[in-house]
Amino acid sequence: MEFIDENIQRYAEAHTTPESALLKRINRETHAQVLRPRMLSGHMQGRFLSMVSHMIQPKRILEIGTYTGYSALCMAEGLHADGKIITLDINEELETRVRGYFKESGFNARIDYRVGDARTIIPTLNETFDLVFIDADKENYARYFDMVFDKVRVGGFLLADNVLWSGKVLQGDVDKDTKAIIDFNTKIQNDPRVENTLLPLRDGILTIRKVSL
Repeated sequence: MEFIDENIQRYAEAHTTPESALLKRINRETHAQVLRPRMLSGHMQGRFLSMVSHMIQPKRILEIGTYTGYSALCMAEGLHADGKIITLDINEELETRVRGYFKESGFNARIDYRVGDARTIIPTLNETFDLVFIDADKENYARYFDMVFDKVRVGGFLLADNVLWSGKVLQGDVDKDTKAIIDFNTKIQNDPRVENTLLPLRDGILTIRKVSL
């Protein structure tokens, strides 16, 4: 995930608005107590997600992949006054921890946290989304995109995390997850219904704007 000089990274973080006390604790506790803590968005990416949300002021956000709730809370910061975020995760073992963080956050009433398979839940959602964040199993990125696309308003945004996959995308077809990410990136690049920018932030965020049906 390290794509720039470590000193530059520290400088960038030092000139980025700090995490809240709760986010800092989620960050610390996730790294100390939860498996695969690199899945956490973290300080820089979290502030980016918050910034995007503030710019869009979405009424409806869909997140696919809650993990320990850090990214959901970052995006919730920019919600419209009448907004809500629906966040989905398949890992029921983290549910108690995540619900506890949400209750502490002040955003709990505006977060609809559902535990289950996103491929089953998404078709039941009767919403039009302004912002979608895909950060779940890489093998299904393209499927998630296809499932949510018609539920995103024209002019709305989709963000996909880990699209550089620790640089493995430059190595070609080496494993199924890498191949899935490469195929997803190619799919988005060739989709005439969207405009997109791949940002080398952390492990890569593909920023997608829906421009037509």
